Amino acid sequence: MASQPGAALRLFLLISGLRIGLLQPGRSSSLHGFSEYYAFSDSFYEQLQSSGEHQNLITENVTVVEGEVATISCRVKNNDDSVIQLLNPNRQTIYFRDFRPLKDARFQLVNFSSNELRVSLSNVSIDDEGRYFCQLYTDPPQEAYTIITVLVPPHNLVIDVQKDTYIEGEEVEMNCTVMASKPAAKIRWLKGNKELKGTNTEVEPIEDKMFRAHSQITLTALREDDGVPIVCVVDHPAVKDLQTQQYLEVNYKPVVMVQVKYPQGLTREGELLELNCIADGKPRPDRVMWQRLDDDLPEHAIISGETLLINTLNKTDNGTYRCLAFNAVGKASGDYTLFVHDPPTTLPPPTTTTTTTTTTTTPLIPDTRAGEETPLVVDHAVIGGVVAVVVFAMLCLLIILGRYFARHKGTYFTHEAKGADDAADADTAIINAEGGQNSCEEKKEYFI
Repeated sequence: MASQPGAALRLFLLISGLRIGLLQPGRSSSLHGFSEYYAFSDSFYEQLQSSGEHQNLITENVTVVEGEVATISCRVKNNDDSVIQLLNPNRQTIYFRDFRPLKDARFQLVNFSSNELRVSLSNVSIDDEGRYFCQLYTDPPQEAYTIITVLVPPHNLVIDVQKDTYIEGEEVEMNCTVMASKPAAKIRWLKGNKELKGTNTEVEPIEDKMFRAHSQITLTALREDDGVPIVCVVDHPAVKDLQTQQYLEVNYKPVVMVQVKYPQGLTREGELLELNCIADGKPRPDRVMWQRLDDDLPEHAIISGETLLINTLNKTDNGTYRCLAFNAVGKASGDYTLFVHDPPTTLPPPTTTTTTTTTTTTPLIPDTRAGEETPLVVDHAVIGGVVAVVVFAMLCLLIILGRYFARHKGTYFTHEAKGADDAADADTAIINAEGGQNSCEEKKEYFI
């Protein structure tokens, strides 16, 4: 239990705290007593701080963005029901236990218990920045403080450029300015996704703890930079992804290329040559011109816009042909060197072969190596050999058939005359013929 002097001290502080809460800035009454109280309280708080007995009070610093809500917490370890009090940077009592003497409705009680006093402060402004004191009326009294830091986001981020359009090779100067912020903003530069190094970066303090930041960048305009954004990025704890950008517009002279549209292979005598002039630039080329280096264009050359035609090529057309393109920035050219080759050689027409029986035309088959047709070679000796074999086989067959029929015919006559050789006359020969009538019958059956 606290001693009597401690209780008397707590009572005195309670009455004093109430007096501070009731005295508002701007009120004319009791100013003399107010100054006397502060003279006393300053020495008293110095005594509290020099005592070193702060181990029971726990506070945390608060960082808040302007216009948002800050929460102040006074926590106590192992409290013995001692009184907790919260004071503002001017040593005015904001809350005494759960009572708010200070007439500022932005302060609201969030939580009150024997171990904690938690208060919220809404719509924070930069004037609210400073030390807020937590007091615990023990014996001896204890005090700790929490610091509220107010962040002011950057305002009016702008990029200034000298002009809207640049010509390739010119120097580009851009300026990025952050008008006001707290703390000072840091500025970075990007060209597309590539980070650039800024020059002449400056930070200037202005009124109300605010700062103005400025950065400059210088680069050379290139044709590949046309349409690329130059980005000013601001790094600040109060905001994320704050940036502004300016697109580069770069004009450049034409880029020229000569394209052979016909022929795709070698250029030969008697053929057609067609060349196209492909030109690009910013602004678009407004004029295209063909010329032949070290000589005039052939008389049979035809120019149609960006196209050059040369009919019936010959070797006098050899040379370098140049296409020139013009725009407001300048001119550029592209070259093509012509070399005319000899015309392709032609093959004789197909030949015709005639025989005693038929007339045949030698067929043509494709030659995949040369890309032309060649005559089919026929071996006449092979054909003659086949015919000779066929004729010989037919003769052999006729001989075999003749001998067969001749042999069977001789046998018949022999049987018919058998036994008639010894007869005196024809009648006797017939009568004496072997077999007589029976033989005749057998002969009949034989021929059947």
